[in-house]
Amino acid sequence: MTDTRRRRADHPFKELFDLEALRVELTALAETVVTSTTSGREIELRGQLARRLKLAYQQGHATAERWLMEEGSGRRCAERLSRLQDEIIQLVHELVVRFLYPSDNPSTSERMAIIAVGGYGRGLMAPGSDTDILFLLPYKQTAWGESVAEAMLYVLWDMGLKVGHATRSVDECIRQARADMTIRTGILEARLLLGERALFEELATRFDTEIVQGTAAEFVAAKLTEREDRLKRGGQSRYVVEPNVKDGKGGLRDLHTLFWIAKYVYRVHETRQLVAKGVFNDEEARLFRRCEDFLWSVRCHLHFVAGKAEERLSFDLQREMAERLGYVSHPGMRDVERFMKHYFLVAKDVGDLTAIVSAALEERHDKPVPRLNRMIARLRRSPRRTFKESADFIVDNDRINVADASAFGRDPVNLIRIFHLAGKHGLAFHPDAMRLATRSLKLIDTRVREHAEANRLFLEILCSRDSAEIVLRRMNETGVLGRFVPEFGRVVAMMQFNMYHSYTVDEHLIRSIGVLTRIEKGDRPDFGLANELMQQIKNRQLLYVATFLHDIAKGRPEDHSIAGARVARKLCPRFGLSPSDTDTVAWLIEQHLTMSTIAQSRDLSDRKTIENFAAVVQSLERMRLLEILTTADIAAVGPGVWNNWKSQLLRTLYYETEPVVTGGFSESNRTQRVARAQSEFRAALPDWDAAARDAYLGRHYPSYWLQTDRDQQIAHARFILEAEAAGRALATTTKTDPARGITELTVFAPDHPKLLAVIAGACASAGAHIVDAQISTTTDGRALDTISLTRAFELDDDELRRADRIAGAIEKALAGDIRLPEVVARKLTKRPRAFTVEPEVTLNNSWSNKHTVVEVSGLDRPGLLYGLTQTLSRLNLNIASAHVATFGERAVDVFYVTDLMGAKIMGAARHSAIRRALLAVLDADDEANAA
Repeated sequence: MTDTRRRRADHPFKELFDLEALRVELTALAETVVTSTTSGREIELRGQLARRLKLAYQQGHATAERWLMEEGSGRRCAERLSRLQDEIIQLVHELVVRFLYPSDNPSTSERMAIIAVGGYGRGLMAPGSDTDILFLLPYKQTAWGESVAEAMLYVLWDMGLKVGHATRSVDECIRQARADMTIRTGILEARLLLGERALFEELATRFDTEIVQGTAAEFVAAKLTEREDRLKRGGQSRYVVEPNVKDGKGGLRDLHTLFWIAKYVYRVHETRQLVAKGVFNDEEARLFRRCEDFLWSVRCHLHFVAGKAEERLSFDLQREMAERLGYVSHPGMRDVERFMKHYFLVAKDVGDLTAIVSAALEERHDKPVPRLNRMIARLRRSPRRTFKESADFIVDNDRINVADASAFGRDPVNLIRIFHLAGKHGLAFHPDAMRLATRSLKLIDTRVREHAEANRLFLEILCSRDSAEIVLRRMNETGVLGRFVPEFGRVVAMMQFNMYHSYTVDEHLIRSIGVLTRIEKGDRPDFGLANELMQQIKNRQLLYVATFLHDIAKGRPEDHSIAGARVARKLCPRFGLSPSDTDTVAWLIEQHLTMSTIAQSRDLSDRKTIENFAAVVQSLERMRLLEILTTADIAAVGPGVWNNWKSQLLRTLYYETEPVVTGGFSESNRTQRVARAQSEFRAALPDWDAAARDAYLGRHYPSYWLQTDRDQQIAHARFILEAEAAGRALATTTKTDPARGITELTVFAPDHPKLLAVIAGACASAGAHIVDAQISTTTDGRALDTISLTRAFELDDDELRRADRIAGAIEKALAGDIRLPEVVARKLTKRPRAFTVEPEVTLNNSWSNKHTVVEVSGLDRPGLLYGLTQTLSRLNLNIASAHVATFGERAVDVFYVTDLMGAKIMGAARHSAIRRALLAVLDADDEANAA
């Protein structure tokens, strides 16, 4: 350590600014103001103090940021910023009582204690943290105390600080702390800044005797309930890819909650004191400090980067955060992904610490014993009993626990067996057992991984019909899962730096298993065909194994599907699968994206699409398995990703391909499925005249009835009927879809080659961002296009008003009242991008018998679809069908095109020209360059 760094370590606050020099400067300034003869001297003094102190405060922050970059200690930075705040407040008080409200011989009523409470009371502050102050006054007060407090607050507010304050007597503090748990928590962390120590000590003593004593259980229950409510608001998983550093699961607030509880229950003031109380061992106390320091580093950097109190690690900040924190890229993992993996591992450690404190509280009976997991079937049990399967475990108050501390050492397979027994008997886990399991991870070596019984037990856990997701998640949280399956351990806490996946890789895989069990139970009708096919498959085990392993090779330099198949060929025999089942699992993993890609980005009415897919799946059983795996994979990506439209597309692809792979046999051929869909449509609209209904059925091609779900068919029918009854050749309608976070806008208009380009341009001109599009044409030459737009407003009323404005823009554009290129060029501006996506353009004549298929993939942005369709039109290409999809930040748009004569696009030179033109659109900084 250099001499300079050693001095900073010894005196971490002294060098933020020269306190004595500033005091001398401000004293001279105050003397000049108060001795002047001008009126309004108080306001003048407050203003000058605020301006000079604000400059000192900014300089102090700049110094703290520089030292944070040099040293990397987040806790030290938070301590320095808190001390900086202390010194500012002390200076303000000193100058206010000396020059504005002096009291040379103060009475007992003219005394006060200024106390830091809440987070500020902890002595730790982020750059954007609020400053919470309590002005503690005697029971008998004079106007002096109120005046001093008011003058100080005006100076602090004029500095631009966010100050929360209260002015109370000790009696008022005790009364309010008794009634309000938030105030109680704030006083729990009270710290005297300056003033009457006797007042502060009176508050501390009375708080301890009148509030704390005898109320530990009440406080613990309130804090844990508060935590649960907070996590419900933010999402229960700690593995969301844009986590909230302060309030998210595994974040700083969880550590604060632990320490509040520890301080209240055990009456300690520092983490290391919990070791003497038997709550933590030395290693766990060090882990607490490491987690705290890391999270404070992230939070302080985050505030400095954002220039405000930003608590969410959003994608647009993560890359810069990774660079500031010193992460570098490795093969298969970018710097930002390595940073976020570290973040999630720390969040997991915070969860472990939470479990440890919970167990200690239960031993003291300060925390109620949790009830059985509501997701597991309940059985009547005695409070304490043993298992016939193993004497190494007991049931302790409805939770599985070890019989003694050597249970895992005697037989390391018990590290798997404990989870198997918990799932089999529907038991929750005792924290002591989980703590011991985490400490025993080194016992899981090659012998345990290759042990036949261990693998049999694991396979039964994985394929459980009831508890697989719950038990696998607990195995993951303890570290047992990653240790037993090292390939899974490589993806633990691994984030994917994209907007498509909402969870880390390990969390996504576990959630996929949870979706699969719900498919098997059939309790989610929206999973559609997968529910039906699950009852027909021959071997459910290999489907569970494939689902568990499908993303196991993420983060490697090569394609994760191919690498994952190779991993499966190694692991499946270990799990006890036969060679033929191993081949099937490897195939499923290698092809796990194929069905989703084809369903969402290919023309399913094109015979060549179906033939190509049939050549991949080759058998009906494999296609069944792939459809179920695809459903589970999509549904586990994140909230709102699975929807009826995707379900319908997968159903259509499956049934279109079925007769090809069975040699003509199909349980439901195309004609029958169209007839059934039309019959269901008729039954849903009994109020329609039969003749009108039959005429309407004839207006849609068979593909429409197969690729559109019934609810949307009915909505389309009513919309078209209303439009034609009103004599409108052009009509629009809108609706919100809160589950997917989108707004749907449907356009009914005369079809023409540039229709999609006009709709896309009108949306871009209105600032709307297209993420999906369902495009169909009627037999009488009308287009029925449904466009999915990202939502802009939280309230439906606001969003629908916005959607109506966009619909109006589309109608004006189609009527020729708007010159789109100019409007779009003005509307779209350059924006910083959090992501980079390598642009790709593929032209293929073998994917369709009649059309050239143009697949465009690149970074999504407002106006992209308009730029692409405009370019295709300018190249004299006729768009026969378009398939628009967005996967987070990646847009994948597929166009089936011909030349103006209706023929495929031939010739390498022509293909190259189209590719260059479309790549120019993908590379454009803004739509003005693309138009």
